Amino acid sequence: MTVYFEDLDEGDVLEFGSYDVTEAEIVEFAERYDPQWFHTQPERAREESHFGDLAASGWHTASMAMRLVVDGHFSEAAALGALGIEKLRWPNPTVPGDSLSVRVEVLETRRSESDPSRGLVTLNHTVTNQDGEVKLEMRPTVMYECRNSE
Repeated sequence: MTVYFEDLDEGDVLEFGSYDVTEAEIVEFAERYDPQWFHTQPERAREESHFGDLAASGWHTASMAMRLVVDGHFSEAAALGALGIEKLRWPNPTVPGDSLSVRVEVLETRRSESDPSRGLVTLNHTVTNQDGEVKLEMRPTVMYECRNSE
């Protein structure tokens, strides 16, 4: 069933999970996109980094969260893409062995003034691990198709 703008109400909560994080995936992503030593050198990261372990790039954490949301929601939604993200934070590092899940809360819905066939939805994404530790918070605004343009 396709999810349109009208199907989302302020206060709705959607939950998606889980994604198991591995050391190999952290290193592979970081070597390609964010090659800082605390993302690419497991032994050194455990011994010398302020994280105390190998830490996933924040962009990797965001990508893993996006995968969960796409698989659980956007693949069935009439979403047309995000217009931007506010308040992107990584309060705690994502480390090997974490199992991530995503909680998405609908904060605001509004019909586009310039195109009534579109609606804008502001969401709050909270990514946590198996212990409830927050790994990422972000607030995207996503454009959705409307079921009708009235």
